[in-house]
Amino acid sequence: MGKSRLEAFSDSVLAIIITIMVLELRVPRGDDLAALVPVIPTLLSYVLSFIYLAIYWNNHHHMLHVTHRVTGSILWANMHLLFWLSLIPFATGWMGENHFAPATTALYGVPLLMAAIAYWILQRTILNAEGEDSVLARAVGGDLKGKGSILLYVAALFLAFVHPAIAGGIYVFVALIWLVPDRRIERALAEHERARRGA
Repeated sequence: MGKSRLEAFSDSVLAIIITIMVLELRVPRGDDLAALVPVIPTLLSYVLSFIYLAIYWNNHHHMLHVTHRVTGSILWANMHLLFWLSLIPFATGWMGENHFAPATTALYGVPLLMAAIAYWILQRTILNAEGEDSVLARAVGGDLKGKGSILLYVAALFLAFVHPAIAGGIYVFVALIWLVPDRRIERALAEHERARRGA
């Protein structure tokens, strides 16, 4: 099975998720800058969630670029990832509307944690199909960044009840370490191309 339909469907779902988030933003009442103050938490949560969705789209694109075939297991693993990403608008809206209250900030971390786990499952499913000598396998290696992100999300879930700012800082930190597109795949692909030309 080819991967073009999987890519097109995933891109469409992510575009819809972003659209839902932006439509949830309410126009402030008033015509001066002071009117923006009450909606700042909502805007901040939207910006953070938009960045997360952009990171997933970017890394998903890179991963599928080096995927040569799609199995039924890959399709289901991809749907699993999209399910958790589709809950981000709900968690974003609740956290922003309630000004980063502890419970809402903790709940925001649930779809982030589950999406990270789902992405890891998708990655492992693709690796099983592609083989341990594939470009993706060489690029991913031990995937310390992915595993570390999961641990940080778990910590944030609990620390949100200590102080929401701690959890918020963790969410921002994880986004920052993933903000630059995953160069491991690009490097592994370049090495693969050089080796193929040299053979």
